Amino acid sequence: MIRIEKSIINVLVVTALIAAVAGNVSAQGRTKIRYALGDVISIDELPLLIAAERSKSRGVDVEITAFKSEELATQAVINGQADVGQGTPYAALQKITVPIRMFFQLSALQFFPVVNKESYKGWKDLDGQEIAVQGRGSGTEAIMILAAKQHGIKYKNVSYVPGSQVRALALLKGNIRATILDAPNKNMVMKEAPEKFIILPLGNVKASDEALFATREFIDKNQAGIRIFIEELLKVNRAINANPKWVLDERKKLGLLKDLPAKMEDEILPYFQEAVQNGVFPNDGGAENAANNDLEFYSLSGALKGENLKVENFWYFVPLKAALANVK
Repeated sequence: MIRIEKSIINVLVVTALIAAVAGNVSAQGRTKIRYALGDVISIDELPLLIAAERSKSRGVDVEITAFKSEELATQAVINGQADVGQGTPYAALQKITVPIRMFFQLSALQFFPVVNKESYKGWKDLDGQEIAVQGRGSGTEAIMILAAKQHGIKYKNVSYVPGSQVRALALLKGNIRATILDAPNKNMVMKEAPEKFIILPLGNVKASDEALFATREFIDKNQAGIRIFIEELLKVNRAINANPKWVLDERKKLGLLKDLPAKMEDEILPYFQEAVQNGVFPNDGGAENAANNDLEFYSLSGALKGENLKVENFWYFVPLKAALANVK
């Protein structure tokens, strides 16, 4: 009887050891990506949030941290406090020696200069006036600087106010009179006070609004995890482009943005419909076309300095090409 009990105990011990080893192997097989977002998490981050959730089932844990500004998010990647950043830090990349590269275009620019029409009627009226943008080196700043050059004006001051929703509320309260908003917040402002504001016209702007970037070291050491994350981002973009309503179902299924203000709920579908019409979410991750457009746009706006800029000094396409080969 004692021998039988010892045999049972031995079997249980061996089984426990095997389970522990298997558990360790599983844990070691997962990739952790510390993701730095330099903005308030809102409607336009739904594609990212959905892709992050879908990546979990494939062994990639994308831990998203919202920083107060794109500058802080970029610094977190530079200093090794985060692995992947989101933004277009072209100016910063020119000033550092750390080999950081962009590898995926998350979205193309789609912004709208909105001004209080009691104060301004057109671009010329902004000469010598104050404006508010997302952050230093951001796409919103680049658009407004480029517009100033095109219209021959100069702003008195550029304030950095992270969060399109924050700027929209400040506009409605009268704390700022001229800013640039994303589509959902532009729609919200124009619905609440259409008699108070106008949207200034922009030319044909082609550039990245948000791109993913990381050090070459992190990308090279985590090729499989980065590829999986990119694959899920590509699948999400393609699903949205095929049917914008898809994002509503996914948001509900995954329980995302539960604390979204009620007034923004109705803006989700119109935002994605408008974004799809304007080609905001690339089916191919942007690739070389996005990189070339960026160099032209950010050079014209003044964010990038110098001539004969090389794409390879800012972008690294190997992870994207690997993901595209697996997503048909």
